[in-house]
Amino acid sequence: MTSRSDSGSGEDSLDRLLPPAGAPRRKSATSLSKTEPPLLRTGTRTIYTAGRPPWYDEHGAQSKEAFVIGLCGGSASGKTTVANKIIEALDVPWVVLLSMDSFYKVLSPEEQALAAKNDYNFDHPGAFDFELLVSTLRKLKQGKSVKIPVYDFTTHRRHKDWKNVYGASVIIFEGIMSFADKELLQLLDMKIFVDADSDIRLVRRLRRDITERGRDIEGVIKQYNKFVKPAFEQYIEPTMRLADIVVPRGGGNMVAIDLIVQHVHSQLEERELSVRALLASAQQTQPLPQTLSVLESTPQVRGLHTIIRNKETSRDEFIFYSKRLMRLLIEHALTFLPSQVICPQGFCHHARSAASSPQITGVSILRAGETMEPALRAVCKDVRIGKILIQTNLDSGEPELHYLRLPKDISEDHVILMDSTVSTGAAAMMAVRVLLDHEVQEDKIMLVSLLMAELGVHSVAYAFPKVKIITTAVDKGLDDFLHVIPGIGNSCVKMQLGTAVPNADISEIPQFSLAKIRSVCVQLCQGSNA
Repeated sequence: MTSRSDSGSGEDSLDRLLPPAGAPRRKSATSLSKTEPPLLRTGTRTIYTAGRPPWYDEHGAQSKEAFVIGLCGGSASGKTTVANKIIEALDVPWVVLLSMDSFYKVLSPEEQALAAKNDYNFDHPGAFDFELLVSTLRKLKQGKSVKIPVYDFTTHRRHKDWKNVYGASVIIFEGIMSFADKELLQLLDMKIFVDADSDIRLVRRLRRDITERGRDIEGVIKQYNKFVKPAFEQYIEPTMRLADIVVPRGGGNMVAIDLIVQHVHSQLEERELSVRALLASAQQTQPLPQTLSVLESTPQVRGLHTIIRNKETSRDEFIFYSKRLMRLLIEHALTFLPSQVICPQGFCHHARSAASSPQITGVSILRAGETMEPALRAVCKDVRIGKILIQTNLDSGEPELHYLRLPKDISEDHVILMDSTVSTGAAAMMAVRVLLDHEVQEDKIMLVSLLMAELGVHSVAYAFPKVKIITTAVDKGLDDFLHVIPGIGNSCVKMQLGTAVPNADISEIPQFSLAKIRSVCVQLCQGSNA
C-alpha cells in the first residue's frame, strides 16, 4: 500500500536539501529488495517469489502477529522516505506500508466548501477516522484481509473502490497523528518519530501540494500558518516523548535506520514457526474424524485407483482415469451443499441459479489443485475460481504462501478447496487459514482431494473441526520425505508438465527448478478467469 510522497520543492536556496524534482519515483512497499525483486510480473499477473511463512500454529490459530512500526512526524518531515529506506534495508517479503492519509473522514458539504477555500483543518485529530483506522490496523496485524479507503486530496473525497490488502510480516504505519490515539498506540510494536527542520517541512509541503494536489502557493501558505504549524506544536511535537527512537534528518540518517532494521530482524527471528515439523511429529491415535467423507469404494472407484496407482500406467491413461475419478469426487462433494435440485424432463442437476441455492467458489492450491478445476467447471458451469500458490521452502521445509487471487466478496460463498493429494496437511491448513482470513465461514469450506494421508486428515480436522474433508481414499503413512505412501505419485507432474514420474517428488527432478515451477504457475494464472 503506497502513500503520498513527501518529496517537495520551493525556495531555490533549499533545493540542495531536497530530492530533485525529476527524480524517479520510489518503488512500492512490496517491490523493494536488496538482492532480487520479491515480485515476478507478467502481463496482468503478479507472483510473489519470496513466500510468507506460516503465521498460525498446529491448532490453526493465530500465533504470529505482524510486527507494526509506527512512524510519526510533522507534515512533509520525510516519514515515507524513512519508511521506504527501512523496507529496502529489511529485505523481507510481505511488508505493507499503510498511510494515515487514507483515513481522513468523509467531509460534509459544508466542510467541503471550507476545504475548497483552505479553511478546513486537516491537521486536527478530529479530521481522521480513528475508529476505522484502529479496526483496520488490528485486523491487518492479525493477518486478516482488510479494505483500505483511497482518499483523493484534490477533491477531498474517498474513492468508490477501496484497496484490498492482505498478509504482512511487517507493517509500517505512518502519519502525522500516529501517536495521537491510545488504542492505536497499543497496536504499535515500535514507535519512531521523524524530526525535520520546520523550514524544510514547509518547502517540501509547498512542492507537494502545488505539483501533486493542484493548489496555489497562497493557499498552501495560508493553510500552513493557520492549521499546520499550530497543530504540529499542539498535537504532534509533544508526542515525540512517546517514541522509542527519534530520527533526525529523516531518510538521510542511515545510522538510525540500520538500528531499526536490526531490531526488526531480531523480532522476526523470534517469531519463526515450524508448523510442518509439529504436524509430522504429532501422534495421531484418534479415529478418523466425522468431518471426513470418503467416496464409496464401488468397483468403478477401485478400478480407477488400481490404474492410477500403477507405476506402469502411461501418462495419457493416468490423465484420462484421474479426470474420471475427479469428476466422481466433485459430484460427491456437491451433495453436501444445501442446494435445490431441479429435474427438467427427468434430468437432475444442482440449480445454483435458484435463490435458495448457495454461491459456490472453487479455490485450487497451485499447482496440483488446478487439475481438478475442469471437473468442477463441468458440473458447475458458472463457478468462480480462485487460486492460492503454496510452495515448500527447501531450506526450512515449511510451506510458504507465494501468491493468491480470490474472487471479490468470497466471504459469503461455499468454497470448494481443491488439491490432488494431502500428506501432512500443512499446505491445506495454510490455504484454509487464508480463506478464514478473508472471512469465509469455516463451516462453508470443503477440502476436496483425490488422496489423503491419515496425518493430513487429522491435522486439518484438529485445527479446523468445521471444515468438511472429502476424498476418494485415505492412505496410512508417509515416507521420509513426507510423501503419501503408497500414494499416486506426483499427479501435477504427470498431468500438467508432461512427465510421468510416479511416487517421485518434484524436487528430486533436476530439470524442474524453482524458476521453472514459478514459470509454469505464471502461465497457469494467466490462463485463469479468476
